[in-house]
Amino acid sequence: MNFVKFFLGAVALIGLGMALGWSAKPVQAEPEIPDLVYELRTYTTEPGRLPALHARFKDHTMKLFAKHGIKNVIYLTPVDAEGKPVDNKLVYLLAHKSQAAAKESFDSFRQDPDWKAAREASEAAGKILSMPPESQFYVPTDYSPMK
Repeated sequence: MNFVKFFLGAVALIGLGMALGWSAKPVQAEPEIPDLVYELRTYTTEPGRLPALHARFKDHTMKLFAKHGIKNVIYLTPVDAEGKPVDNKLVYLLAHKSQAAAKESFDSFRQDPDWKAAREASEAAGKILSMPPESQFYVPTDYSPMK
């Protein structure tokens, strides 16, 4: 009798799982090619110029990135150990179809007359960046929740 209850319970659980769309995935011998690559970029500004960089991104850069096929993921400002903002850094994450696509998109972006005008206007009071942007590409792990 206990076996019958167990069997019927297992059948019910399997039926519920199928109704909810649960399925077993086959194990793959080769890793999947990622759908996107992510680029983490860090900008360091001249003292007091972070507000100008924020304005340029909010008012121009993010829209122009999207226009050139660059996906805006998140923009962050770092904080120190006490939680106080670091006043000269902007860190952001972009998504691209591939590293080659990222290069093509950035080449196109840099040639855009709207970008050139926005950069020139934002630097009328002086240059913004104290050094070239730092950039590193990443791909999600197979257990990443964003995959």
